[in-house]
Amino acid sequence: MSPAIAAKEGGRQRRPGSHHNCLDIRSEEPPALALCEDGLPGDEAEELLQPPETGFRRAKGFRAELGSILLLLVLYVLQGIPLGLAGSVPLILQSKNVSYTDQAFFSFVFWPFSLKLLWAPLVDAVYLRGFGRRKSWLVPTQYVLGLFMIYMSTQVDRLLGDGEGRGPDVVALTVTFFLFEFLAATQDIAVDGWALTMLSRENVGYASTCNSVGQTAGYFLGNVLFLALESPSFCNKYLRFQPQPQGIVTLSDFLFFWGAVFLITTTLVALLKKENKELTPTKEETKGITDTYRLLFSIIKMPAVLTFCLLILTAKVGFSAADAVTGLKLVEEGVPKEHLALLAVPMVPLQIILPLIISKYTAGPQPLNTFYKAMPFRLLFGLEFALLVWWTPTVRHEGGFPVYYYIIVLLSYALHQVTLYSMYVAIMAFNAKVSDPLIGGTYMTLLNTVSNLGGNWPSTVALWLVDPLTVKECAGAQHHTCATTAAAELCTQAGGSCVTTLDGYYVESIICVILGFAWWFLLGPKFKRLQEEGQSSWKCKRTN
Repeated sequence: MSPAIAAKEGGRQRRPGSHHNCLDIRSEEPPALALCEDGLPGDEAEELLQPPETGFRRAKGFRAELGSILLLLVLYVLQGIPLGLAGSVPLILQSKNVSYTDQAFFSFVFWPFSLKLLWAPLVDAVYLRGFGRRKSWLVPTQYVLGLFMIYMSTQVDRLLGDGEGRGPDVVALTVTFFLFEFLAATQDIAVDGWALTMLSRENVGYASTCNSVGQTAGYFLGNVLFLALESPSFCNKYLRFQPQPQGIVTLSDFLFFWGAVFLITTTLVALLKKENKELTPTKEETKGITDTYRLLFSIIKMPAVLTFCLLILTAKVGFSAADAVTGLKLVEEGVPKEHLALLAVPMVPLQIILPLIISKYTAGPQPLNTFYKAMPFRLLFGLEFALLVWWTPTVRHEGGFPVYYYIIVLLSYALHQVTLYSMYVAIMAFNAKVSDPLIGGTYMTLLNTVSNLGGNWPSTVALWLVDPLTVKECAGAQHHTCATTAAAELCTQAGGSCVTTLDGYYVESIICVILGFAWWFLLGPKFKRLQEEGQSSWKCKRTN
């Protein structure tokens, strides 16, 4: 649905299990270079599987490392702030009537987390030994984020448009938030790796909890809470006694506050928190960067992997209109963006429970069966969402929308989540099943990266195609058209107005569903047959 509430693959929200990439680039034997989906470098992850040593140290309890656990939680909360803010900007832009072409351009902001595998080897291998392996990247990354947020707090009102004839500067906003996402992804790599040495073996499992809880909280603060407090109507209705023309906070205020928090937190981490030197690798780690990229390329060249990549890159085309455009269309039809964002709150328990339930059906030898069975139902939701958008103006009244309308939207989104998570968990299970155990981290993260990209590019294309597929006529002025922006301005100057006769969103929704079902009928069986390939088809031939 919208950027605020749609937890789609490769999209704007980060989902459980999709965000752990950390490479260990050592020259030790065997020379396979392990990238770990849980942020654990390969050799270190193997150490965690070994029984704790006895006689050398006492096991640490939860309370003994409470400070480190809280620090990890704070770092992940900070990471979620740029993610949440980036997810809120499309809704703000939509309320300012920007074109869908501009929305498509801004959607590139959400690509870095799907592409961070490209620079993860550098983050893991290049560092200042005296300062610390993870702090060498974490500290400067968060300083840049903090300073950039403070600077942006002085510019963001101008970039979003001053309301005096000057519209949003979408290019500058895209560059700005792309940098936010890039830095947040880099921080993610560093924090995931630091969690390994920051916590003892007995407590390292808390790292994933900090990741999930922290990022969810950070995203909530940067997206849902911000949109609610930024909305004048929401604040006047629920939080104020005297109405005012602005919300309690502005984007400028929000950026300045969190920029200051980033700087203060980073300074405290740099000065007070020391890395565990005992678990820091002592060998030169920059030797294996080239080998890591060579390994990734060798995996992609395998016939079974190449087939999987080509199929998964096209499998989500049918969902692109529903996932990328529907929420923006609802805002265009008058649904308050803060209300749309708040729909994410009751979905949190469902998004936690669904993977646990679905994993029971994907744990067997054929997880892609679940993917295949869920796909047509998810495609049909594309038509249901289009009907929902079409129905929205008819139920709008002077005071907004009735309660039953939001109940229907919430129910539609909840059922959609069932199909989405069924497909997502199935793909994750399949990737884990086929990954070569000797290089499982690198292998699985590569497959997950391709899966995420399979959701990113269709969403960008779907946004871009809405305007070209939309047909408008100039009403009230003869011999004028609305085919281009310039023509629309001439129509307005002549006393006419551009009226939409065919909304490209509906055309695109139908086309996407047709393409989706074509993929399901023609390529879906071939995709399912991949799980019948022998293990030898997925194993990478390696030389010592």
